[in-house]
Amino acid sequence: MTYLIDRRKNSKNKSAVNRQRFMRRYQEEIRNSVEKKLRDQGITETDRGMKVRIPTRNTREPIFHHGPGGNTERVYPGNRKFSAGDKIERPPQGAGEPGKNGSPDGESMDEFVFEISRREFLDLLFEDMALPNLTRKQLVDNEEFKFTRAGFAQTGPPSNINVVRSMRSALARRVALGANKRRALRELIAEREDLLARDPVDTESVAELDEKIQQLRERINRVPFIDEIDLRYHQHVKQPQPRSKAVMFCVMDVSGSMDQSDKDLAKRFFILLYLFLNRHYEKTEVVFVRHHTTAKEVDEKEFFYSRESGGTVVSSALQLVKEIIDGRYPSSEWNLYIAQASDGDNWHDDGHRCEQLVTQLLPQIQYFAYIEIAKQDKPLWQTYARFEQAQPQQFAMQHITRPADIYPVLRNLFQKQDA
Repeated sequence: MTYLIDRRKNSKNKSAVNRQRFMRRYQEEIRNSVEKKLRDQGITETDRGMKVRIPTRNTREPIFHHGPGGNTERVYPGNRKFSAGDKIERPPQGAGEPGKNGSPDGESMDEFVFEISRREFLDLLFEDMALPNLTRKQLVDNEEFKFTRAGFAQTGPPSNINVVRSMRSALARRVALGANKRRALRELIAEREDLLARDPVDTESVAELDEKIQQLRERINRVPFIDEIDLRYHQHVKQPQPRSKAVMFCVMDVSGSMDQSDKDLAKRFFILLYLFLNRHYEKTEVVFVRHHTTAKEVDEKEFFYSRESGGTVVSSALQLVKEIIDGRYPSSEWNLYIAQASDGDNWHDDGHRCEQLVTQLLPQIQYFAYIEIAKQDKPLWQTYARFEQAQPQQFAMQHITRPADIYPVLRNLFQKQDA
């Protein structure tokens, strides 16, 4: 067995082990602080670390202390102001260090503040989230392999040796090589006993038999207890594993009915979704689609910063998504996801066309998430409502009206199924 000991020194005044233990112990308080602060952050600050505040009362540790009663004498080193027998007055409330602000919950002690890194921030942010209904599909042109046991081999590294198999092989070899010799030894011993039982004893014959018996025992003992040909090793072969390839279609309404605040909410949602995909999944592609009266596949920069606008025809975006799936992402090889953000307005003649396209898309995709940036149900919400009722595990809808709603909605839409 090999032990690896990490002797790298931590940076000054920091302890990685203690930090990890602290974050595990107060995980719930840290997560609540992160969620609370996320509501007030801007788009550009989402991918950074932050300072986390925890009420001091939540960081108290259990301690051992003396029970009531009895006389206790204590010595406090370095005390030049008081002498033995002096009574120490209790500090008045609020007499802390000058210039410090008290905690907002009314306690006299400041909140505990520490800074978390970008990685820790994202881990806390997307801890209980996952793509729903993700399956392993593709096996051709695979780059992922898994080593599995495939019997035993006579060569291999010492760490893979199988002791039981090796000892069994050694025992079989010793039995096979010494069977005839042990049989002859038993016959000689029986013959010697027969000679000793006669009267008078033929000492010369007994001496000859003793010499033969000694030679046979030496030949038997020369057979090695274990040999290199007895060693057996676990054999591992590399088997290809199916990959969980996924593609997320981000569909955003940029029509004239979407004012700047609505577009900002939609962009915030898609930025968080994009960070979530990059944090948890390596082989996930993102396709950006903008639409008004017509739909267009764009890159990331144009998706978030283009100022193009127009009327509203939602079916144009769904039709473009269907064409992209049919042309580039077959459902037999890819896990397909659609996230659509809109204010819910649509041409009244376009609702039936949207129903037809969604009906055609649902058998191909894993999950459809619709976010409506409105306080009340709009025409597009009413169009999609029957799909949510019929297939709640595959189709989900949520309202967003303010920045504080974005993260809870995202977490609700993409929550782990076992959480």
